[in-house]
Amino acid sequence: MKLHTLKPAEGSVKNNKRLGRGQGSGGSTAGRGHKGAQSRSGYSKKFGFEGGQMPLQRRIPKFGFKNNNKIYFKAINLDALEDLAQKTKTPAITLQVMIDNGIVGKKDSVKILGRGELKSKVSVEAHAFSTTATKAIENVGGTATTVK
Repeated sequence: MKLHTLKPAEGSVKNNKRLGRGQGSGGSTAGRGHKGAQSRSGYSKKFGFEGGQMPLQRRIPKFGFKNNNKIYFKAINLDALEDLAQKTKTPAITLQVMIDNGIVGKKDSVKILGRGELKSKVSVEAHAFSTTATKAIENVGGTATTVK
């Protein structure tokens, strides 16, 4: 076997049918059938079009409500704060410390919740606190500061 003798397997390579290129190209309609929008140039079907049948997005009823003013908080529990305090050994857990350690994203609003136990005396910064979390932080001698 030599490089100049190599060729693909029999039947594996086909030439595409060149439609709309004159007499010998397979009829006058070029594979588009007769008449109708789909036979015309420039035809493009609308997204979700079902041939005139009522499309799915219009058959199904609308429901629910999306409140554009609701603030969605990223919930952080006390046990996660305790782990972070042990890891970083800082007296203050700010939003920047949480972002740097990958607990929250830059654009997240953070709420501290009261699950778990906090043993370290730390001052915590967040956008919101639950009452149990605030009590738990203050019981160990820390402070809970709300940030805007």
